[in-house]
Amino acid sequence: MKTFHDSETHHVVIIGSGFGGLFAAQALKRADVNVTLIAKTTHHLFQPLLYQVATGILSEGEIAPATRDVLRNQPNVQVLLGLVWDIDLDNRLVKWRHHNDETVTPYDSLIVATGAGASYFGRDHFATFAPGMKTIDDALELRSRIFWAFEQAELSEDPEQVRRLLTFSVVGAGPTGVEMAGQIRELASKTLRRDFRDIDPSSARVILIDGADQVLPPFGPTLGAKTQRSLESMGVEVMLGAIVTDLDASGLTVKRKDGSTERIDCSCKVWAAGVQASDLGATLARQSGASLDRSGRIAVEPDCSLRGHPEVFVVGDLMNVQGVPGVAQGAIQSAKHVAKIIAARALPEGSGRARAIAAASKPFVYRDKGSMATIAKYRAVVKVGKTELTGFVAWLMWLVLHLLYIAGFKNRVATLLRWVISFLSNARSERVTTNQQLVGRLALEQLGEGASGRLVAGEDITERKPRREA
Repeated sequence: MKTFHDSETHHVVIIGSGFGGLFAAQALKRADVNVTLIAKTTHHLFQPLLYQVATGILSEGEIAPATRDVLRNQPNVQVLLGLVWDIDLDNRLVKWRHHNDETVTPYDSLIVATGAGASYFGRDHFATFAPGMKTIDDALELRSRIFWAFEQAELSEDPEQVRRLLTFSVVGAGPTGVEMAGQIRELASKTLRRDFRDIDPSSARVILIDGADQVLPPFGPTLGAKTQRSLESMGVEVMLGAIVTDLDASGLTVKRKDGSTERIDCSCKVWAAGVQASDLGATLARQSGASLDRSGRIAVEPDCSLRGHPEVFVVGDLMNVQGVPGVAQGAIQSAKHVAKIIAARALPEGSGRARAIAAASKPFVYRDKGSMATIAKYRAVVKVGKTELTGFVAWLMWLVLHLLYIAGFKNRVATLLRWVISFLSNARSERVTTNQQLVGRLALEQLGEGASGRLVAGEDITERKPRREA
């Protein structure tokens, strides 16, 4: 194996380029350390806005700037593209690969910030038919499926098929699910309203499904009820107390609390129901003896270090400490906390190092800065402590906060301009999809239903009927 990095300077390896990884690297800018950031993607993803990529408001580049570009003015950081497949805690080695090249990188301090992905609660085959909302690939695939459904409905002569194509199911009534359902509803009712001749896009059915008794459970019953009423006033069907028990190409089956079941025929399905922590959590747990919770998050010490390995830190969605929620602020705050500890340890002997380490090595305290979610244009909900806001003011707060956390001035300006255009005109410029985006999972769905077609990039995957004359 190739060995990378050999230096006397304190070497910090960061795994992951999400909020935890990026903010940790930035917080070490003035520390006497060398930082190697290893990530499986070349970008830093602003995940809270993925649904806007999926529904055509923003481009992927505006919420996923290149990590190298973000850190280009930080000379003590090197960014490497690779997939970490193992960590040797005893020998302090990170093992990763790029294509077929296997590399071993030693570390003095390690920050694991690999986050979490979608959880299908043991039914991983659901992912074929209902993509999650965790990556750029997910968002682009969903964009293709959403717009493809309208295009196919325009070509269909079968009323039943049109109804199925124009039925959209979103599983999970947390912030992502609520935002996604609201945007699909707005897309159908406003953006696409005059774009078709044989179908009425506004007749599309959008269903939000969750096993809980309310929408947005973390926001409390009052905001949950207001959010549900707002969604329903837009035309979103909210189905609570319902668990998805089966899901395939043509639809899904839900089971209610009274034991009754219902089949929903729908072409496009979005999964926003749960999260599963990165597999590296299990790797660390196996070697350290630390426990994992049901979501795969690893228990860490109060300062976010790994039990028995004070040089290893876990931040963000992968850590389980003090009930910190899996949100961006949890990752950002924990990353800054461990960066202070590492910076103090890297100080030279006799320069107040002991005092600095003592001051930095305190238990991590999460400061809840509130929760917020958009419902649609000019509609949002915000909960900050005991303060609860809805409507236009909450929506403005949501806009400002999300703009602040988008990486890079250029991306903030571009996002703001896109929002102004979209909100004032209902237009969505990011509606481009390709057959190549659909040829994988969507081809399997169609072929599984017996539709005729070919898995050829750049060609339609199903036979299309001639358009009817007006």
